[in-house]
Amino acid sequence: MSENRLVVLGVTGGIAAFKAAELCSMLAREFPVQVVMTENACRFVTPLTFRTLSRRPVLTSLWAEDADWRPRHVDLAGEAALAVVAPATANFMAKLAHGIADDALSTFAAAYHGPLLLAPAMNPGMWTHPACQDNAATLRGRGVNFVGPVSGHVACGADGPGRMAEPEDILSAVRKLL
Repeated sequence: MSENRLVVLGVTGGIAAFKAAELCSMLAREFPVQVVMTENACRFVTPLTFRTLSRRPVLTSLWAEDADWRPRHVDLAGEAALAVVAPATANFMAKLAHGIADDALSTFAAAYHGPLLLAPAMNPGMWTHPACQDNAATLRGRGVNFVGPVSGHVACGADGPGRMAEPEDILSAVRKLL
């Protein structure tokens, strides 16, 4: 395991969050992993799942008490070798593109200046919406890396671009970035 290669795995609130559990398990075989979940992600998959897979406490709130005086999300921004957000919802991408930092994950992302990989996942109509495409272009222009989305059947029943890339493909992108 590459101990000096901490990967922060951000998990946002979309149905594809269940795939993030598999990704976390795969990442943890090669890298130390720290999971940061949004409140909405916790509606789809529990922090206990990620705590078990990463073997670390999961950061879910800006307001969690810590033994240290320093805010954990800010410390984490200095420790991470790479940040991955999977799934990356339209909401998270908009926050990131516009500098909105109102939860543990978006605040971490605002403080983090290393390589960032997004794995978008949303309804095809959301992905192809001009505002979402503008946000993706803004993020790419700032050097943010993307894997996917891919075309296919999504949970709501629609078909088209918006399906999250498979965990194996995200892991491959992580390896290339590290």
